[in-house]
Amino acid sequence: MKTLFVLGDSISIQYGPYLKKMVQHRFLYDRKRGEKEALADLDHPVGANGGDSDMVLQYMSDLRNKGTRYDFLLVNCGLHDIKTDPSTGAKQVPIERYRSNLEQLVGVAREVASFFIWVRTTDVVDDIHNTRISQFHRFHEDVLAYNQVADQVMTSNGVPTIDLYTFTREFGAGAYCDHVHFTEEVRRLQAAYIAGFLESQASDRQQAK
Repeated sequence: MKTLFVLGDSISIQYGPYLKKMVQHRFLYDRKRGEKEALADLDHPVGANGGDSDMVLQYMSDLRNKGTRYDFLLVNCGLHDIKTDPSTGAKQVPIERYRSNLEQLVGVAREVASFFIWVRTTDVVDDIHNTRISQFHRFHEDVLAYNQVADQVMTSNGVPTIDLYTFTREFGAGAYCDHVHFTEEVRRLQAAYIAGFLESQASDRQQAK
């Protein structure tokens, strides 16, 4: 049994129970703790919610400094990074700092896990998100831009990527249960998609030995 650690935002918290069940024959599943605390307010990352790339990099650095090791590490951040101040247009994490954080994250992740996998950020529908929540905005164009930065960083470093963005976008606007989160059925399908990727990667690594 290989160890699998998941670090991501509220999207990963919601597909997590399905993913844990789907991979239990292959992986010992674990994730950042504190789900009850995180679920109380998914828009403000605490507990199991990994938050933006500043927070993810810090958490991963702490794991490295403790000497923590996993076989497989599944990471995402982006939705909190693109939070936009409605009055100033400022991003929570500007895109160049996002790039720098991810470049550092690759190195740290490889010290924490034998195999590091990146998950692309899921989409935002402007009209849905920004009419349902006023404290901050998110925009589809920013999801595209930040995903492109992540693609560049991961490709240049040979990090495999799960394209959860394209997979989930196929379900359209009906996939959302609120401003940015997904219905139970979509969460289950996301988990199945990720589980299939993990199964393939684990099998390939086993055969390569």
